[in-house]
Order: sequence, then C-alpha cells, then structure tokens
Amino acid sequence: MRLLQERKMWKTVTFAAVATVVAFASPAAAAVPSSTTVQATPSSASVGQSVVLSATVSCTADPSGGLGVTFFDGSDLLNTVPVDAGGQASYTTTFSTTGTHTITAAYNGNTDCGASNAETTVTVSETPVPPTPPGRLCLLACGGLGLVNFTVGDIHNEINID
Repeated sequence: MRLLQERKMWKTVTFAAVATVVAFASPAAAAVPSSTTVQATPSSASVGQSVVLSATVSCTADPSGGLGVTFFDGSDLLNTVPVDAGGQASYTTTFSTTGTHTITAAYNGNTDCGASNAETTVTVSETPVPPTPPGRLCLLACGGLGLVNFTVGDIHNEINID
C-alpha cells in the first residue's frame, strides 16, 4: 500500500512539473515569410549543355541553415543545395531530353524563415550537328585555277590549285 501511495505522489509531482513548464515556457517564435525567385542561365540550351540554376531567397531574417533549396525538373528531384547568408543557392545541371522543362526552386525554410518556392522554364533542343566539310579544301576561291606562291626566309614554293 505504501508503494502505491509513493507512485501516486510521484505521478502528481511529475504532472505538476510538466504543467509548470508548459505554463511558463515562451511560445515558439513563428517563422517570418520568405519569397524565392529562380533563374536558369541560359534559358534555352541544347541537350548536354550546362545550365546554371540560381535561386534567391528573400527573408527579413537569415535564410541560411535549415535544409536549403531543392531544385526539381518537373517532379524529378535534381539536388538540394545550401543557402548562403545572402540568400543565394545555385546548382549546375544538364538535360538529356528535348522540350520545355519546368524548374522549381523550393526553399525549405529554417527556424527563422518560412518555406517558399518559384518556377522557371528551360527550353532544350537537339544538339546542332556541325556542317559537313566540303569535298576539297578551299583556300582562296573554290573552283578557280591558280598558282599560290609562298616565300618563307630563303625557301620559295609554288602550289597549283585546281
């Protein structure tokens, strides 16, 4: 019986302590709103060409820390990168498919700044094929006949181009 009374007393003390902490604890500070912008450079690229994705997070508090900015191509996660104290985050990527890619920069927030996101697009086209070189080398004028004289130091040479 005595053991039961001691347990009741400790439960009462524990509940009283928890109630005191909850009653006198300061409420958690609410994170201030943030805003995010994102830019792709260049905004039109070829398959395999590097594109720099740059996000800027604006917040009245320091936006660094936390989980940084996550870049998405549509629903595909590209990467999560840290945000510096100036609110900057960047990631370089390439695209393997043609078309319009919707890029989202999602700032994940921290204890001081709330989460925010922004979108931009990147238009990706086929890699251009270099032109086929002509069948013969054209030095001066293609199709013409002529004699080219070269003099270098004491050496003189003549080449007939047809």
